[in-house]
Order: sequence, then structure tokens, then C-alpha cells
Amino acid sequence: MSLIRAIIVEDSEDDLLLILRALKKGGFDVIHTCVETEEGLKSALEDENWQLVISDHAMPSFSATEALSVLNQSGRDLPFIIVSATIGEEFAVKAMKAGAHDYIMKDNLNRLAPAVERELREAAVREENRYNREQLTYMTLHDQLTGLYNRIYFDNELERLKNGAGHPLAVISADIDGLKLINETMGQKAGDRYLQICADRFKTALRRGDVLARIGGDEFAAILPQMNENSAREVVERIYQAIDHFNQGNDDLPLLVSLGCAVSKDKEENLAVTLKKAERLMRLEKQNRSGSSRGQVVSALLAALAERDYITGGHATRLQELCQKMGRAAGLDRSRLAALDLVAQVHDLGKIGIPDEILFKTSGLTDDEWEIMRLHPEKGYRIACASPDLEGIADLILRHHEKYDGTGYPLGLQGDEIPLECRILTIADAFDAMTNDRPYRRAKTTREALAEIRNCAGTQFDPQLVDIFREII
Repeated sequence: MSLIRAIIVEDSEDDLLLILRALKKGGFDVIHTCVETEEGLKSALEDENWQLVISDHAMPSFSATEALSVLNQSGRDLPFIIVSATIGEEFAVKAMKAGAHDYIMKDNLNRLAPAVERELREAAVREENRYNREQLTYMTLHDQLTGLYNRIYFDNELERLKNGAGHPLAVISADIDGLKLINETMGQKAGDRYLQICADRFKTALRRGDVLARIGGDEFAAILPQMNENSAREVVERIYQAIDHFNQGNDDLPLLVSLGCAVSKDKEENLAVTLKKAERLMRLEKQNRSGSSRGQVVSALLAALAERDYITGGHATRLQELCQKMGRAAGLDRSRLAALDLVAQVHDLGKIGIPDEILFKTSGLTDDEWEIMRLHPEKGYRIACASPDLEGIADLILRHHEKYDGTGYPLGLQGDEIPLECRILTIADAFDAMTNDRPYRRAKTTREALAEIRNCAGTQFDPQLVDIFREII
């Protein structure tokens, strides 16, 4: 038995029982409500769970024609089947044109169940098609990641409002600072998360009727009807406060946004010009704070790297001490020793974008995982280039996995082509890695580690620096 929910418009108890019996005989269990007035049908249609309407043709106070009109006015797309003892062909044709789906004579109720089955099936197809059309319309006008309107909808709204409706009208232009850096280091999923957070923060600061859209990769824009300059400045301040509130409770990377706002006072001022003005002010704001914004992102990345360092028990600190001893023994001057000290601390900055399941894997890496791991010098280089404090050692970070015989990565440099600082770091890094426990193996003794480094002199390591290293250990 199939369960259906039906509104039955009928004033005769006997005819109601005949209809229910015919449906049961045809394989349906029926949950029903019986109405016989316009008010009763309107009330029943407020329940979204009803699947169809079966209506008597003519009753003293209500007719199928009137019932069909009530259904049409409700906006519900339910199968409407007329059941009658006497119905003329002219009325039947008229009813079908008005939206009825079938008519059944009461002396032929064995047709009712097949008609119900057919109409419910077709109603399901119509509902699926309607849903698909709505989804297509939604996807055409909305950004799939944030759920905000997209550039198409935003431009359409600017065009619609250009004739004066809604003036004075404010336009806000916004851009996430450092999103490219986040994507390159933490991965696109992290960048997508920040886009979603940014969209949510914007929504909390805007009114329900304002138009908020994502109009580019890291760009947002909003249209605020009936908004003067003072009120618009207050909205911009609310957005900044919402961002600050998020950052205060967020231990990950800070969300940093640059905003620009312009107001069109009347329809004489072209809204496209207003948008360009807002974008120009946003870019100026972005330029003014670009250094500090990048610095904040890089500082957060360094903090995240320090959090990971607890796994290796102070690897960076030990590495700094070894590198300083080697650097002084190799004759580096004060400025190069300072650069070596800094690169020893942050050389693995690019690993912040490597998933933990790869970085701390206890078994060997697959070829695909090695490909991901080998990207970290380039990621670290890009991070360093974005930071005034690290820009001077960006090239050292890029080259810290080169090998003396040219088999290293990412550039395949050989011998003296590799900066001296990187050749020093390579030896110190390898020694510290070997003499401390790692997720994939137990620590070697100092004697064993030195023997391994001596064996790799001339291939992985600079032979002269290996001799220096053996003397200082």
C-alpha cells in the first residue's frame, strides 16, 4: 500500500466513503481531510503536506470550479481531480483548461486510483523540474562558495537602481588582504574558509535589504539604498569592528580586509562611477596598510610554525646554535651570521601549508606525498617575499634543500652555486634530525650521525664544511 495525503472536497458522507474505498482498492492508504466550503479548503491548503485535491463537481454551497480557483490562488501545484455523478463534456473541457488534471464519473471509480497514481507521478516530475530551474537561477545569480550574490546580480542591481530609486545610495568595495598568501601556504581550503568567514562578518554589519555580493576572487561589494555618507561611514566601521571581533577570538591567521565607500546622492551621479570611486578608495586603504597586513599574516604563520615545533622538541633553537657555531668557524661576517640565524629559525616556514598527515606520517611517503612535501621551499620563499622582515632571506629559504652534487630541489644547484648559509644549514639540519626522535624512526647516536654525514660528504654535503662540523661537535 502507498500512503497518500488528500484533501477531499465533498458534502456527502456516502460519496466520501466510496472515494476512499476506491483508492484503497487501488492500492492506497489515505490520510485525508474533508471540506465542503471555500474557507475550509483555504485552511486545509495552508498545510504543506497535502499531495492532491479530489473534488465533487457540484455541491449546494461550493463547486469544483470554485475549489479549483481557490487552489490556483493559493499557488500550490497539486493534482486536482474532479469526481462527479453528472458532468457535461463542455464543463469537463473548461475545467481541464482551468487547471483540473482529470475528471472521474462516480459510476466508474475504478479509474480513480490509476488517475491518482499518474497525476502524483507527473506532479513529482513537475516539482523536480521546478527545483532544477530554481537551482539553475540561483547558481546563475549567486556565488557558490559564500552563498552571496555574484557579479552578474550585482551589476544588474546597479543598472536597475540607476534611475533614482533608493537614493542617496552607498556603494562599499572590499578586498581581503593576504588571501593569495593564505592560498599558497595554507591551501585553497583555508582560503575558502576565510572567504566564507568574511562574507558572514559583512552580513552581520549590513541591513536585510542591502545587496552584498562577491564580485571577484577576493573582492566583495555592497549596495546600500537610502544611505547617506554619515550612515555609510558607520556601516564601514561596523564591518571593521566585526572583523576585529572575529580576530580577537581566533587563534589562526588574522582576517584582514580593506574597505572603500562612496555615495551617490541622486540619479544624476552614475552608479558605475560611484563603484569606481569606492574601489579607488579601497585600493588606497589597501596600499596604506599593505605592509602591516602582510606582516600580520606572516607573524601568524610563524606562530603556527612555532606551535608545530613542539613535535620536534625545539628543533629550530638547536639548529640556530649549531648554525652559529659553524658560521663563525666558516668565517661568516656579522650580517651573514644574522641572516643564517634567521633562516635557521624560519627555513621550514613553507611546511605550514603541508597537511599534518603528511608532515608527521610515521611510515614512508608516497610519490604524491613527496611531491607535496618538496613544494615547501617555494611556499616558504613566497611567504618571505611578502614580509619586509624576511624578504632578505627569501632566496636562502628557497635554496635550503639543494644538495652539493646537484640532486637537490627545487633548483638543482651544485657546489658553490648553493649559498654558503644553505650548505651550513643542510648539515646542521640533517644532524639534528638524525639525533632526535622523529615520527618515523628512533634517534641515532652522535657517533652514528657523524658517520652518516661523513659518508654523504661530496654528495649531499659540502666536504669542507663537513670537516668543520666534525671539529665543533
